[in-house]
This record gives sequence, C-alpha cells and structure tokens, in this order.
Amino acid sequence: MARNKARETKPSWRHFDYVTAGPIDDYLYSMLPKRDLVLTEMEDYASDHSIPIVGPAVARILQQLALMINAKTVFELGSAIGYSTIWWAQAVGDKGRAIYTDGDSKNAERARRYFDRAGVTSRIEIHVGDALEYLSEQKHEFDIIFNDVDKEDYPRVLRLVAPRLRKGGLFITDNVLWSGRVAEKNPSDTQTKAILEFNRLLCASPDFYTTILPIRDGLAVALKK
Repeated sequence: MARNKARETKPSWRHFDYVTAGPIDDYLYSMLPKRDLVLTEMEDYASDHSIPIVGPAVARILQQLALMINAKTVFELGSAIGYSTIWWAQAVGDKGRAIYTDGDSKNAERARRYFDRAGVTSRIEIHVGDALEYLSEQKHEFDIIFNDVDKEDYPRVLRLVAPRLRKGGLFITDNVLWSGRVAEKNPSDTQTKAILEFNRLLCASPDFYTTILPIRDGLAVALKK
C-alpha cells in the first residue's frame, strides 16, 4: 500500500527538478480532472518502468491547443507507449488522424493495445522506425507537429518542420527548459547544447511566432506564420 501511495503522490514522470516541481506542481496536479482507466494505467506503467511521458497536465494543454485550432492531422515525433497520442487522437475526432512514431517495436505493440482499449485505433497511424526520416518523406502539411524525440535531434527537427506544417498550424516541443539546465553558464553536455541551439533558432525564426510555457519541463508552442 505504501508503494502505491508514494507513486500516486509523486510518480517518477513528475521529476523533482522540473520547472513547476514542488508545491506548485502538486497544486496543478490536484486541479486536474480524473483520467479514464486506460490513461491512468499508462501513467502507472510509465512510473513503474521509467518511461518518459508528458503527463496529464501537459497532455491537457496539447489537447486544448488541438481543439482550439480544430486540428485534424497531428504528426508526433517520439511517442513511446502512446500516452500523448491518445490525447491527440481524442482531439482530432473520428475523421482525424494522429501519426505515432517510435523506434522500439515493443513500445509500439504496447501502444497499439492501449489504443484498442481507448477506442481510438482507427484515428492513429503507427510507424515504427526513424521519426525524422518518416517526417522528411511527408508530402502534405499537418495541423500540428509535436516534437519529443532525442534532444540531440531537436535542431534537425526544426529544419524539417516548416514545409510540413500548414499556415496557422502549431509546432509544439517538449522539454525545452530541460530541468533548468538551459539557464546554466557554458553547459557541456550535448543534450543541453542541442536544446539551447533549438530554442535560439526557433525563437528567431521568421516562420514562427513562438512562446515557451514554463510548465513541467518547458513547452514551446510555435504558430506557423
């Protein structure tokens, strides 16, 4: 019992060093509506197996943004067990499409089972392999592109996005504050350097109107001009 209580209070996907960690984090999560059985199970699985997911607070922002622009097509770069994919699929509706991408076939198979149970399989296209390569092959524009791949690849993602996003569409990226490490002087690790380069290029890009939301680990929301 004690283990379950600890997990519910501070599951592993709520890192202590995220931007909104501590009492503010606890308050934000206390205000969230209860998730359905499938999403709750996914949160528990992610916590138990140290699988990165966006968590419900960020997932609600993603879904709200999709609903605000009436998004019908979403390309997700880096989907893991498909937690955020379900939120996208719920937002785009029966006639919409969310593309799931992950390099791990076991993740994809687990995600597929969750999609079936959530009743959104018909709205999701599953691709196992290199997410950036698959995005580069796309010939049409999407309403939303969501970036949550390996951090070293963030600058590469930015170069691919603009031609594949409709005017008025959203390019959304997770982990752009990187547990506050972006504020360090002269960081040496490659992940932080890549995120810093990405943030600089995105905020300076004439193609996007960008805001960084300081929630959880930082969420960049960029509107295609």
